[in-house]
Amino acid sequence: MVGPGTAQSRLRVTALAGICLSLLVGAAAVPAGCSKTSSNPEPARSAAARGVPVDVATVAQQAMPVEIPVIGNVQPYATVNVKSQVNGQIMKVGFKDGQDVKKGDVLFLLDMRPFQAALDQATANLAKDNVQMKNAEAVATRNADLLAKGFLSQEDYDTARTSADAFSSAAQADKATIELAKVLLDYCTITSPMDARAGAVLMNEGNLVKANDVPMVVLNQIMPIYVGFSVAERYLPEIRKRMAAGDLPVQANIPTEPERPENGSLTFIDNTVDNTTGTILMKGTFQNPERRLWPGQYVTVILKLADQPDAIVVPSRAVQVGQSGTYVFVVKPDMTVESRPVVVDRETAGQTVIAKGLSPQEIVVTDGQLRLVPGAKAEPRTQAPPGKAPAP
Repeated sequence: MVGPGTAQSRLRVTALAGICLSLLVGAAAVPAGCSKTSSNPEPARSAAARGVPVDVATVAQQAMPVEIPVIGNVQPYATVNVKSQVNGQIMKVGFKDGQDVKKGDVLFLLDMRPFQAALDQATANLAKDNVQMKNAEAVATRNADLLAKGFLSQEDYDTARTSADAFSSAAQADKATIELAKVLLDYCTITSPMDARAGAVLMNEGNLVKANDVPMVVLNQIMPIYVGFSVAERYLPEIRKRMAAGDLPVQANIPTEPERPENGSLTFIDNTVDNTTGTILMKGTFQNPERRLWPGQYVTVILKLADQPDAIVVPSRAVQVGQSGTYVFVVKPDMTVESRPVVVDRETAGQTVIAKGLSPQEIVVTDGQLRLVPGAKAEPRTQAPPGKAPAP
């Protein structure tokens, strides 16, 4: 027969055996978990070795134009506000709104009748005064004979001579009046002074106009045409130097058709620098055969000064701006990158000319810079042609 103490002892032994078995099973499971974790670092190390994917380009050395890009405004080559030079009523309008007109084309016809009547009156007065002048001359001639023979006093002769001279002067005045009447009659026919594009008709048939009052129409000459623009005064000495050696080409790019620039030449430099803006006004002349340039239009103007040989060129996308200035990421032979400060000269058509900081044939990053730090490894996705970024 077993006592209570013996039963309790057996229960303690059984509990201790279960605890030991659990500890042995847990200890056996730990190495398995550790071995599974130890297999992960290898892919991580291979991913780091691959580097950051980037696009690159080769630094080029080539001829680049020295250009000044500015915004310009198209201006008429000449503008005429057509006004009447006499008072009268408009009898006919010889053109339509916005019509092209040639030099000498009739624009307006005014009522000629009052001016024709004035001309006829002046002509009649001349005829009358000519008759009276001839009669007075004949009387003066006869009186001169009578004076020589002593049959006429000097006073009577002087009176006859004065009368003849007065009629002669009246005839000269009549001739002047006739010329004035002819001029005023001609003013009734208003013609175009040049080949131009007419604006809206501002005075219609039946309107009364006054001499030198309001414009009847505005004419703009658009072939050729001007493009006005302002450049910084620091460029003025170089522009004057280049202009003295020959024509400076000017290119005008229409925003809606940038692939079809208009070409002209610099023809005007203002005689004063604007002190408020530090710029000087210039104008280029364009033949404008297709009339693509229109007065009032805004265009992008490129004034070309010269060609710079052996310029260091990179795609503009390679140049970054930081707190210390402009820089580029240069890919070294070991495929690590270096952040190198550069001095930018100018940008032309998506390419940047570097004045200092790069050498030909170096490799620069054009896309993916946000993921780079100095010393990081780069993995070029594409190799672009020299001086050009790869296509996206």
